[in-house]
Amino acid sequence: MPAHSPLAYDVFVADPIAQNVTDPVPNGDRRMFSPLSVTLIHGEQDAVLVDPPLTSAQAEAVGDWVEATGKNLTHIFATHGHGDHWFTAGVLAERFGARVVASAGTIAQMHRNVSLRPHFWDKLFPGQIPDAPVTAVTVPGNRLTLEGHDLIIVEVGHSDTDETSVLHVPDLELVVAGDVVYNGVHQYLAESRDGGRDAWREAITVVGGLRPRRIVTGHKNKELDDDAARAVAETRLYLDTADELLGKHEDALGFFHAMLERFPERLNPGALWGGAVALYA
Repeated sequence: MPAHSPLAYDVFVADPIAQNVTDPVPNGDRRMFSPLSVTLIHGEQDAVLVDPPLTSAQAEAVGDWVEATGKNLTHIFATHGHGDHWFTAGVLAERFGARVVASAGTIAQMHRNVSLRPHFWDKLFPGQIPDAPVTAVTVPGNRLTLEGHDLIIVEVGHSDTDETSVLHVPDLELVVAGDVVYNGVHQYLAESRDGGRDAWREAITVVGGLRPRRIVTGHKNKELDDDAARAVAETRLYLDTADELLGKHEDALGFFHAMLERFPERLNPGALWGGAVALYA
């Protein structure tokens, strides 16, 4: 095998799944969870998985997808602490003998999500999420090596939650951005109060400074490509529009419908509604 065999990446998009909520979204949609993007970065023999999914069924599908590649999975990396991006890391790590890694800040947020799990995640998806103790560890210098190529963990601070990071793969001109950037899906605004959207913009600026040509986002419309410039611009526009409309509407319902009118093509209005309720609480 060459010292630096070529790298490639593939993306598995887990389709939206229903939440255990009877009330529909105000536009009449059923309450669903956003599609989840899982990224496999691979060389000739080895691979690294980024942001394993939420449910046991999703993990089984992702595991079969990885197994079909024939690659040796060495690491599983989580970009941030929201459970939909790591709750099945342990299941997949056991299946493939891989090591779960994350930044120190993300590991702290993982523990926070474990404490919230009975009151939030398990209520939305009863019986669907496996046991998920926090087993992630940090890596020296926030850096992994895959067949001679650097995969760099870049901590960016607050995006749609605290202590987020991205994975930069310079040799692919790729950033796996977790929830710092979205791609055709309504953004989760519930944790964006009190300067959160400004901090989110700063995180996007850090990602842009890495000069990626392609960005895999944590939530994406699987019909869209991974063009970095478009995804960054659209994510910024969404935040700017939210700021504008929050100043014009006195309640969550008005804000929701105004955002829906501005972004009718985005998937999962339920994510927008949840954020709107939190912003006006």
